[in-house]
Amino acid sequence: MDTLWNSFIKAIELIVSLDPEVMEIAGRSLRISITSTLIGSLIFVPVGCLIQLNEFRGKRFLVVGIIQTLYSVPTVAIGLFVFVFISRAGPLGFLNILFTPTAIIIGQVLLIAPVLLGLTISALRGIDKTIPDTARTLGASGMQLMVLVLKESRYAVMAAVILAFGRALSEVGISIMVGGNIRGFTRVLTTAISLESSKGDIEFSMALGIILLLIAVVANIIMNRIQQR
Repeated sequence: MDTLWNSFIKAIELIVSLDPEVMEIAGRSLRISITSTLIGSLIFVPVGCLIQLNEFRGKRFLVVGIIQTLYSVPTVAIGLFVFVFISRAGPLGFLNILFTPTAIIIGQVLLIAPVLLGLTISALRGIDKTIPDTARTLGASGMQLMVLVLKESRYAVMAAVILAFGRALSEVGISIMVGGNIRGFTRVLTTAISLESSKGDIEFSMALGIILLLIAVVANIIMNRIQQR
């Protein structure tokens, strides 16, 4: 018990002293996850709107059978999929992005896509149906209708975006498989915790773990405040 407590104290000291390596890893994790979330939101929130606002054959199967099933897709499965495509033997191998932050961002965008799609669709279902119907009657264009429904469900959509950010930040499989856990380049919080724990550096891994938990707590608090609105 004393060993655990001493490790915890040293971990706090690393954070308070702004240890350069700890801050570097934490900053890189935030940059990659925020970038992934922004790109994913710009792509999949509008796609979710299009799915919800339009009726087509197989819509229920798409939403329930595919999108919601992919909520819990293993990160290593996404990592393997991206690895196959961007490796030298893959169709996108000419891009030379394997074991780079770009590869991690691509993997995380794919990982959070079902979350953004499904929760955006759920958010739009919660608004009064008379709102889009009235807008259509008044001759609103597709873009105007999308902006209107997103404005009406903005708090629920923002909560979905924050949840997607948490999913991206906490993944480890993608970062290891396509990022390579390269020190000073692609090492992020989750992969560093895994590596340092296996090496026996408990103080360093605990410091990173505490930072990861703090970020998760802040994101959860923000999401709860948004949901209350």
